[in-house]
Amino acid sequence: MIDGYLLRYFLAIVETGSFTAAAARVNVTQPTLSAGVAKLERELGVSLFVRSARRVELTEAGARFLQRARNIMQEYNAALGEIGEPARRRALRLGLLHTVPASIGERLVRDWQSIDGANGLEIVEGSDAELVTRLDQGRVDMALTLMRTGTEKYAPVVVGEEPYLLMMPEGHPLAASDPVPSDALHSTPMVVRRRCEVLSEVSRHFTGHGVRPPLAYRTVQEERALSMVAAGLGVTVMPASYVAPGIVQRRLSGFDRTRTLAVLQSPVAMALRSDVARMTSLVQEAFRRQPAPSRAIP
Repeated sequence: MIDGYLLRYFLAIVETGSFTAAAARVNVTQPTLSAGVAKLERELGVSLFVRSARRVELTEAGARFLQRARNIMQEYNAALGEIGEPARRRALRLGLLHTVPASIGERLVRDWQSIDGANGLEIVEGSDAELVTRLDQGRVDMALTLMRTGTEKYAPVVVGEEPYLLMMPEGHPLAASDPVPSDALHSTPMVVRRRCEVLSEVSRHFTGHGVRPPLAYRTVQEERALSMVAAGLGVTVMPASYVAPGIVQRRLSGFDRTRTLAVLQSPVAMALRSDVARMTSLVQEAFRRQPAPSRAIP
């Protein structure tokens, strides 16, 4: 069975005559689009396009497949028109990675509610794996989560990439350094975020430098971890988007992990695609408006 998103990629290339323009039309990166076309060609067992210096052209097999692809999408859209009206009236279901700052979620709610005539909004938090499962099962319409290999079928829209930084309270003795040497943390209490996506990497990093910081606090709540850091209980490693009063952010020497956040769309939520598109724009704007990291050296 051919995934619908692959047909959308194929038709977008045919209609625009360009991989670059097609990627922009379907809101994915060009590498994502190219990977989707390669997957479609593998499934069909034929080459669909010939690239020239000026334009992308269909092969003979691609030309034969074109009308079938258009017929399939036409039938699919007709079915949506017949059964999709109840879906268009229901609330948009948004999955939110539980390590996304609460300030982002709050801004999304306020901005969504300010849209005239907007449907309701339901938000569910979860891990990366939990949200992908919900997308597959049609239990959420879209999700703000990690961009990983294999997410092409969810028509991902990248929101941004951010580093993991060392969070410490203002006035901390090590705040004068950037980056902070890893071995300087050997006696510094650590606040452990149990849901951190790079928790094992952080642990291996310290072990590799012969450092075993004492553990002062363990929690599954991101904002509580940050508040304990601000109170002076210890330091922690968090994504750079976590900006809060009383917190300074520093690079951790030798630790250069980053994460890429993206909006993923459920393959079965096409009846709500206008709502999904509006929320995607709000997510992008929310991250653009997020305060800059506190990196000033005292």
